[in-house]
Amino acid sequence: MWDGSYAYAIAGALTGFIVGLTGVGGGALMTPILLLFFDVAPVTAVATDLWFAVATKLVATALHGKTGRVDWPVVRRLWAGSLPVSLLVVLLVHHGEKIPRVHGLSQMIGVVVVVTAMGLLFAPSLQNRALKRRVGNPENFLAIQSSLTMMAGALLGVCVALTSVGAGALGSVLLLYLYPQRLTPQRLVATDIIHAIPLAMVAGSGYLLAGLVDGPMLLNLLSGSIPAVILGSLFSLQLDSRWLRIALALVLFAVGIKTFV
Repeated sequence: MWDGSYAYAIAGALTGFIVGLTGVGGGALMTPILLLFFDVAPVTAVATDLWFAVATKLVATALHGKTGRVDWPVVRRLWAGSLPVSLLVVLLVHHGEKIPRVHGLSQMIGVVVVVTAMGLLFAPSLQNRALKRRVGNPENFLAIQSSLTMMAGALLGVCVALTSVGAGALGSVLLLYLYPQRLTPQRLVATDIIHAIPLAMVAGSGYLLAGLVDGPMLLNLLSGSIPAVILGSLFSLQLDSRWLRIALALVLFAVGIKTFV
């Protein structure tokens, strides 16, 4: 197992760079890293990663969002589903239901990570299917688009509140399917990141109030992630991140499977 502030900073830098470059992979990568390499308790990993995501993605938003690429109507639809659902989970946690302490939380995280990895791998084919529906039957597609977006937000709210995973990587896959023409890669990254920040704050509030966030570990993670997310965001303007997403998906798949071993 890894130990020490430098190791946390390196892990934070790796995750921050990927978030800055692709807009995804924050919770899906950081939480398994904390579980597998640092032997952090699952509930502490989830709690700390949620606030790690808030700080890291605030910086990424300042860089991606300042160019006006955020699709605010889509963000509002996602929030309409994700924020109430995540708040409900937080209230259940705060009133003693102990949802984050359920047996098999590590395995639950692993399942979400594997699903996220599969979504990243098959995202192009899902987008193509959605594009055919969008072009072939636009009236029906547009009629349910808003409702499906809110339902997607609700799904992300549950995943993030319980596991800290899904807002970035899984969210981007869902948005590719729901908006195959509207969201360019740059707009997708900016929209996905800015949706994730309030969601992580709401989901993380219950853990924070319960004293489950590891403050020193969080600061060490951020000491690496903040510079790295800036660097990754600068490179994102020049590089095609498609192959990096595929590589990230393969890593996430292996990491997700490892949580079951």
